[in-house]
Amino acid sequence: MHRFNQVLLITTISMSFLVGCNNAEQSTTQTSPTATSTPASAISKKTATTTVKDNNFKSLLAIVSNTQTAVKAGDFTKAKQEFDKFEDSWSKVEDGVKKKSSKTYNAIEDEADKIKGDLKASAPNKDKVLAALESLNTNINSVAKP
Repeated sequence: MHRFNQVLLITTISMSFLVGCNNAEQSTTQTSPTATSTPASAISKKTATTTVKDNNFKSLLAIVSNTQTAVKAGDFTKAKQEFDKFEDSWSKVEDGVKKKSSKTYNAIEDEADKIKGDLKASAPNKDKVLAALESLNTNINSVAKP
């Protein structure tokens, strides 16, 4: 009988140990679905990044539009003030534009420099500035599309 009690005690301890090990395995298994949720959060980060990028392009296009409106009205002081905002918005997207199309990047840089120079003139040429703004608008729209 004494031997039976020893075997029973060892069996009980062994079973407890095995049950404890099994629970650890289950908790490890249960963490796997959390790992699969990471791609979903990565997708939402990508969506958020895309939204920010879209907003930056919208901001650029709004600056160009406001500058065009001021130039059409002959208010070159206001046009210069509006276009002074361009560089700040452009800096947020220019690296991505350069990666996407170096040709378009260079065209936007050239047009922006030309517009800045034209607006600084004592008597800016309205038609020349409007043509440069239209070209800038076209180039921004071409790279703003996904």
